[in-house]
Amino acid sequence: MPVIDNFPTRNQSVIRKVAAVGFVLFGLYLLSPVVVISAGERGVMTTFGRADDQVYQPGIHFRIPLAQSMYMMDVRLQKGEGEGDAASKDLQSVHTRIAINYHLDPKEVVNVFRNIGPSTDIAADRIIIPAAQEAVKAVTARFTAEELVSRRTEVRDAIGSLLREKMQRHGLMLDEFAIVNFAFSRSFSEAIEAKVKAEQEKLKAERDLQRIEVEAKQKVASAKAEADALALQRQQITADLLALRRIENEREAIRKWDGKLPNVTGGTVPFIQVDGKH
Repeated sequence: MPVIDNFPTRNQSVIRKVAAVGFVLFGLYLLSPVVVISAGERGVMTTFGRADDQVYQPGIHFRIPLAQSMYMMDVRLQKGEGEGDAASKDLQSVHTRIAINYHLDPKEVVNVFRNIGPSTDIAADRIIIPAAQEAVKAVTARFTAEELVSRRTEVRDAIGSLLREKMQRHGLMLDEFAIVNFAFSRSFSEAIEAKVKAEQEKLKAERDLQRIEVEAKQKVASAKAEADALALQRQQITADLLALRRIENEREAIRKWDGKLPNVTGGTVPFIQVDGKH
């Protein structure tokens, strides 16, 4: 007698039971009049598909089953990144990568729901990405490639200001904007590196020249001070030498004196010569 495998039958039975439970839960959800809005969300109520004007705050709310539905709109901080190509003022190709933080304006969630949809992903695809690309292209065209690097903060602020204005029109608030990176063509990057190296060498040469000038001035000052010291020393030596020579001459005269006073004639008072012999 053949053995009948009843496993597929059991498996189908389990699937039917799970589906039935899911259908019941979904039915209870549709028929439930209670709606809970969590923190960081706002609610948009639709009545037969038409959005009400009221913005529902976090908490417990009631609806008419089957006739009304509550859509949750996330107003918490969202992050996004994007990249694209643009041309600078001097027609250099620039690849820009940006990062933004944004959120839905809680007061504008109804308009966002009506015009864009219930998801922030839809808002990013339809509004933020095109607006960011347009802002980057518009601002990049105002600056040369070198200025995009040297005036990066100014470029970032200009792009952020333009992007913020475009997003606010659609109920989206820009919290932070950053330029992650600017990428240029290889030839231009090499030219920039060569220029930077030349400027660094120029600055080094200028610093060396300044150092040499300072050292030369120091040597001149040192030589002048030494010359002044030698001149003063020579003056002192000359005065001392004259005094010494005068003393030596006097000593030599004393040494050579024979003890006799000179005879002077014609005077009224003759010198009296004293003889040691009587």
